[in-house]
Amino acid sequence: MLIPNKRNWLWLSVSVVLIWLDLWTKDLASAQLTYGIPVEILPVFNLTLHHNTGAAFSFLADAGGFQVWLFSGIAIVVSIIMVIWLGRLKHEERLLSASLAFIIGGAVGNLWGRLKLGYVVDFISVHYQSSYFPTFNVADIAINIGAGLMILDIVMNSEKEKSSAKKTD
Repeated sequence: MLIPNKRNWLWLSVSVVLIWLDLWTKDLASAQLTYGIPVEILPVFNLTLHHNTGAAFSFLADAGGFQVWLFSGIAIVVSIIMVIWLGRLKHEERLLSASLAFIIGGAVGNLWGRLKLGYVVDFISVHYQSSYFPTFNVADIAINIGAGLMILDIVMNSEKEKSSAKKTD
């Protein structure tokens, strides 16, 4: 069964909220910002509209177009696998459920832009003096939070396994 308990619907709704927030902020950025022209919010934070045809950090952005379909295919397959995985988790696996919900939300948010526009809208720009971090968006933040939660879950579960193993010795 894909969704064995009601709790997992809550996590899927978190994904939907993240998708909505991501798409809303991208639409807002596209409507209000001029491409490539930074709007300073703080001395280290700008809003700057960019279109990314590549993956994270513009990887393969200049590859000629195939990358849009490659990254879209990967996002579709990974999202389906994660939805199934999320559906099979137990109620008490909250941290892993949250991590999957965030990753799914971010992946689908970026997928939407790739399929609809042929690129991902990025607009959050962080920098220090003249050193700029690659521009990103809400979906990228969600994916990174999800990855961090997944790492935390792995670390916490390995600690539980170690303490369980010591008790059985």
